[in-house]
Amino acid sequence: MSSEIAGTAAGRNKGRLAVVLGLTTVYLVAEVVGGLLTGSLALLADAGHMLTDVGGLALALLAIWFAERPATPERTYGYYRAEILAALANAIVLFAISFYILYEAYRRFLDPPEVASGWMLLVAAIGLAVNLAGMAILRSAAGDSLNMRGAYFEVLSDMLTSIGVIAAGLIMWVTGWYYADPLFSAGIGLFILPRTWKLLMDAVHVLLEGTPSDVNLAAVREAIAGTPGVAGVHDLHAWSLTSGSNALSVHVVLEDDAAPSIILAGVRRRIVEGFPIAHTTIQVEPADYREEGQLHL
Repeated sequence: MSSEIAGTAAGRNKGRLAVVLGLTTVYLVAEVVGGLLTGSLALLADAGHMLTDVGGLALALLAIWFAERPATPERTYGYYRAEILAALANAIVLFAISFYILYEAYRRFLDPPEVASGWMLLVAAIGLAVNLAGMAILRSAAGDSLNMRGAYFEVLSDMLTSIGVIAAGLIMWVTGWYYADPLFSAGIGLFILPRTWKLLMDAVHVLLEGTPSDVNLAAVREAIAGTPGVAGVHDLHAWSLTSGSNALSVHVVLEDDAAPSIILAGVRRRIVEGFPIAHTTIQVEPADYREEGQLHL
């Protein structure tokens, strides 16, 4: 079975992705330590946001790795769903982090503590440099596949939050207005929430085997029904094995005297060439065929 992430485009860029993941993870640890030592909630909030990027980059690598692993008799689809389970766990952790950041920002609005803004600026500036380096490494690969493009935008979004932390540090360093720290922290926490909610909903949608967002099921049905020799279409289902790898099953009713092998080839060609679907299961049936318990969807 093939998929976009199993192709050579993503595989060629595994090394770049691993380098950026390593850089980002090392800086994530440094940012947590820096936030605790300087007393900066903004640094800790940015570390929470960076955790979303580390998770996103790790999932991108997992997608490539799992796509390259062969299926087994026990796991006939391979290990694709492990990526989705990791995304679900990542979303739950990020919700907890986001709400903690917002709660701590509220407490600091009531009584803002002094922050070592000079050291905070230094840590944030290093983070900005790491993000810029990551963007430079991934820029040329971003156009190769959706997987790599998603990784690139993860790093880009963290670069923007690093600029926000630097702005907060400059305000506190120049003016001594320590409300800037909880203010920017709350902004970063609110920025994380909608991305985390989307990650959670996407993971749940895949686990519930919902129709992929990039597959128009009505258009698929119309394309199959328009194949010469097809009299009807029912029990049409589409789902994702993991992000970027879609599957479909369908029952096709044949017209009288239609050649099953020709219809099967024609239907599969229309599905694979017209839609982002990598794996198909097509059952062809004569008009008088009746299967017990058939849903006829």
